[in-house]
Amino acid sequence: MNKLKFACIAFAMTASTAYAGGILTNTNTNIAFNRMMARDGVIAIDGVYTNPAGVVFMDEGWHLSLNWQAAFQTRTILTTNPDFALGMSNNGQTTKEFKGEAIAPVIPSIQAAYNRGRWSLQGSFALTGGGGKCEFDNGIGSFESAVGAIAKSLQPLGATGYDVDGYMRGKQYYFGFTLGAAYKLTDNLSVYGGARLIYGTASYKANLSNIRVNTAAGAVPFGTFLDNANVTIAGGIAQYSAGITKLEAGIAQYQAAGAPVPEELTTQLATAKAAKAQLEGTQQSLQTLDIYREGVSLMSDQTGWGVAPIVGIDYKTGDFNFAAKYEFKTRIRMKNSSTVKEAHQIAAINKYRDGSKVPEDQPALLTVGAQWSVIPTVRINAGYHLFFDKSAHWYNHEEKKLDGNTWEVNGGAEWDVTDKLLVSGGFQKTNYGLSDEYMNDMSFVVSSYSYGVGLSYKLSKKMKLNVAYFQTNYDTYKQDVTPTATNSTTHNDYTRTNRVVGVGLDIDF
Repeated sequence: MNKLKFACIAFAMTASTAYAGGILTNTNTNIAFNRMMARDGVIAIDGVYTNPAGVVFMDEGWHLSLNWQAAFQTRTILTTNPDFALGMSNNGQTTKEFKGEAIAPVIPSIQAAYNRGRWSLQGSFALTGGGGKCEFDNGIGSFESAVGAIAKSLQPLGATGYDVDGYMRGKQYYFGFTLGAAYKLTDNLSVYGGARLIYGTASYKANLSNIRVNTAAGAVPFGTFLDNANVTIAGGIAQYSAGITKLEAGIAQYQAAGAPVPEELTTQLATAKAAKAQLEGTQQSLQTLDIYREGVSLMSDQTGWGVAPIVGIDYKTGDFNFAAKYEFKTRIRMKNSSTVKEAHQIAAINKYRDGSKVPEDQPALLTVGAQWSVIPTVRINAGYHLFFDKSAHWYNHEEKKLDGNTWEVNGGAEWDVTDKLLVSGGFQKTNYGLSDEYMNDMSFVVSSYSYGVGLSYKLSKKMKLNVAYFQTNYDTYKQDVTPTATNSTTHNDYTRTNRVVGVGLDIDF
């Protein structure tokens, strides 16, 4: 039973808040992306992230892009577990909704480039992963499933139900600092080389509190129930011990007299010993729960960093532009500062052991894109992303549980309505290689379809304003959790919502 409690808390520490892109990667680092996602073949200042080799084809001089985004997410898990019927506030229902909210009111990013001759020197700052916090004010299904399983195991001791207050919060910020340079090999072909430093910081908090056990006499605190049960069990053990002593003495008398021992006495002795052993086993089980009489509260803070190279290429021909970029895997080890001070028999809890370093690689990423200028004022774009998740290294090799790598396809168009006003729109399909073994209700992603719309307005010859709205519509992933010896079959339906608004300012010097 304590394994159930520890496991649910341990997994609870893995909430993340990516808004677009792969499992651990944010790709919406500029407002231009939000209004038209297919930026992989575009020549513009946001290309410092999406198409760095193409930035060298911009005009000479300084180019700067300042961006602000606000993202609002919900994560909803519909969990079905027979043990929920024991919940005092569940009205006998076995299905319950758990909802978390992730809000990131300020997601900043900066891209800058200096072009001179055949060279382009570039730098950027963005949140390449995470970017906010997610809170489940009422806990999550795995929390309550664990408590429900414990309540079910306590039914022989008079438990008829349970109640519990659960809470979970996770925060992640992965700050990306990129430096690099592009070079024009010819008037139509350019290459890029650079590197990105990622600094990650995360904090997690989870607790189960105010645990109550319902009995025929009403609801009592978990600690009180344990005390009462232990008194009753101790009394039962004492009675059986006295009876066993008396039966053994009676049998000894028959044996001393050389008389046959009545079968009734040996049967009574065996029954008494078995009943005593059962009570002693129950007593030991209750002792393992005693440390949770006041609930459970765990906290962990993590920090880590890593550096990875980036290469790119861009080729222009006629009305077309083609580009590709490859970001190498970023090796990151997040160091824990945690309330978990010693190694635990449950592997998941060891992920947050104080002083330990946890592998949290950001996967390699390949992007390819193209832009077609249909007419001078209209451009059509397309792109493809492949995240090499299976080649990353995550804690306990979680990446091996995936069925495949993440891939994305996107498309969009831009229209110069006037010399000052541009409108655009785009879409993106994201497909994760998920499996039932990989998914859990503490940290999950779901395949999705995104769209974005927005406009760009030239405030002057040197300044341009970008405004955009970006929304993601998620699938529903259905999962059946295989029961253990102490809990019931659980079914989860996972889905999310995501909306982003943003404003950016591009400046040429």
